[in-house]
Amino acid sequence: MKKINYCCRNFKQGSKAVYKKLKKKFPDLKQKKRDCLGNCKLCSKECFVMLGKKDVIKASSPAKLLKELKQMIG
Repeated sequence: MKKINYCCRNFKQGSKAVYKKLKKKFPDLKQKKRDCLGNCKLCSKECFVMLGKKDVIKASSPAKLLKELKQMIG
């Protein structure tokens, strides 16, 4: 799986909880926190992460985003 990139500005939308839970459950998974990923319109509305540099994974809640990422990890 590609590296998961998080926007620190999106943490208030709930992606911080997703980061912490994935780090605890999958310690070898590559995750990176960035100050800004440049998706400001999306960032202010929904939880999201980027896989690699292009693929955006978004969800209406942190729980849904976590569920989707866990399915992708396997």
